[in-house]
Amino acid sequence: MTSHPRRITRALLSVSDKTGLIEFATALSGFGVDLVSTGGTAKALKEAGLAVTDVADLTGFPEMMDGRVKTLHPSVHGGLLAIRADKDHAAAMQKHGIKPIDLLVVNLYPFEETVAKGAGYDDCIENIDIGGPAMIRAAAKNHHDVAVVVEPSDYARLLAEMAARSGMTSLELRQRLAAKAYARTAAYDAAISNWFAATLTDDAPDYRAFGGRLIQALRYGENPHQNAAFYRAPGERYGVASARQVQGKELSYNNINDTDAAYECVAEFDPGRTAACVIVKHANPCGVAEAGTLVDAYKQALACDSTSAFGGIVAFNRTLDAEAARAVTEIFTEVIIAPDATDEAIKIVAAKKNLRLLLAGGLPDPRAAGLTVKSVAGGLLVQSRDNAVADDMTLKVVTRRAPTEAELNDLRFAFRVAKHVKSNTIVYAKNCATVGIGAGQMSRIDSARIAARKAEDAAKAMNLDQPMTRGSVVASDAFFPFADGLLVAIEAGATAVIQPGGSMRDDEVIKAADDHGIAMVFTGTRHFRH
Repeated sequence: MTSHPRRITRALLSVSDKTGLIEFATALSGFGVDLVSTGGTAKALKEAGLAVTDVADLTGFPEMMDGRVKTLHPSVHGGLLAIRADKDHAAAMQKHGIKPIDLLVVNLYPFEETVAKGAGYDDCIENIDIGGPAMIRAAAKNHHDVAVVVEPSDYARLLAEMAARSGMTSLELRQRLAAKAYARTAAYDAAISNWFAATLTDDAPDYRAFGGRLIQALRYGENPHQNAAFYRAPGERYGVASARQVQGKELSYNNINDTDAAYECVAEFDPGRTAACVIVKHANPCGVAEAGTLVDAYKQALACDSTSAFGGIVAFNRTLDAEAARAVTEIFTEVIIAPDATDEAIKIVAAKKNLRLLLAGGLPDPRAAGLTVKSVAGGLLVQSRDNAVADDMTLKVVTRRAPTEAELNDLRFAFRVAKHVKSNTIVYAKNCATVGIGAGQMSRIDSARIAARKAEDAAKAMNLDQPMTRGSVVASDAFFPFADGLLVAIEAGATAVIQPGGSMRDDEVIKAADDHGIAMVFTGTRHFRH
């Protein structure tokens, strides 16, 4: 591909984010580029002592309607869209006194940031940019002749090429900048349309669009032959996307997916009430516990399935302290994520140079609304986030025996965990710690059996006389379709059950519970996780 170099002689700058603006504009002036600008951008350039033409002088019209109308004019769009080598375009420019614009520098009104701050409806509307996207799309369409820059991070890239090419840019650079420009306006429009849908409580708008900003190009996806990248979506939600990586190897696709699963699960546990730890392997919790301290929560979570925890992801709901950090680093761990960490804890983790430490800055709100998206062949499945929380549920006792207070506490704990385990899900818990987890099986009875077997394996590893499922409670993410799965849990030693209810055979399942003297509560809420 030939480079088709184009000299930049005239640039239009109109930016809401003025990071690096003066330095960039000064460098452009050094290349002999004439500067045209608008409003606050023009004022900032003039105050810096730079020669700048106001866009109002270019169009012959003042900015009006509180700045809503300033660049929507043929003198601007003709300068951006005119094909330089087209004789008819050149004649039209000469006839109407339109001068070419070779570089457009625009970043859009901060709509996403305004929404994230919780601004009111009118403020959000006023932060919808109109002229900016129009100019960006025009310049990007005419990238054969025009360069377009949509964020400050590309200033250095453009200046470097101008320096290397005596004030000119290559077609290759202009194409890449144009591609980025269209992606930026697409993401911007997606944020606006999704905000409208949420504001109007329209759960199924005729069109859905989603956009994101690149965080990291990944080495590969789930497998080495797959390409992958990690993007940040609009909005504020603490988690792996917001986290600062303090140390360790670059995160992989699977690391990110598993870390997200662990952190969303640990957020179910209020740090003001208790410390909590979640250990995840292959997107499923393999151990979860609450305790008075992080280190005790970690040890109890680890005891549930120490084999699966090897090479896993560890999430905490409180600031990582030295004692917890020391315990985690005793076995091979891929990632630790927490809201924050003490200096001493950071030093302890630093001894394991490949161990990733992520500090998210806070916990995601498990009750927050939002959307989840999954691709299918030829389409997207979009749904609201599962923000039902066990603590908010009214539990209905359906058996002759009601659960004790201790059992109720464990039942709520177990149901919090079940929400984050792949269906079909069975979770045994005792003293606010998981003692057996069965995940992702095609039948619920198999999940119950696997969870019980894992508890037996854990008992052998700890030289216990009997599995911890003896005297435990059990949670099921969905109803028991038959009594057989419940009977497996009872055989494993469960004394109380929490489940959504709603089966045609609820009476049969309740009778089985009553026949064995165990307590059962219905939540009325299902937690399928596929």
